[in-house]
Amino acid sequence: MADGVNKFLGDTPGRTIIKLIVVCLVVGFVLTFWGFTPNNIIGEIRYWFHDLWMNGFQALGKIGNYLVLGAIIVIPIFVILRLMSYRR
Repeated sequence: MADGVNKFLGDTPGRTIIKLIVVCLVVGFVLTFWGFTPNNIIGEIRYWFHDLWMNGFQALGKIGNYLVLGAIIVIPIFVILRLMSYRR
């Protein structure tokens, strides 16, 4: 089983944990340098999901409009091209 865990993690569990801690520290330093905090990031994620929920249905309506508009052009061209290739 240890070989399976090592294969999944790419290294031993101890070394993988140390690598993850180092990467987390570097990324945390860079994000702090740019002015991000955990509260900012969590708040933005919550806002994104809320905005998606509130405006998602409007976006689906717009996608439907785009689909119909494109179909008005694409479907007749497709049918014409199929009819022209059918004659050969």
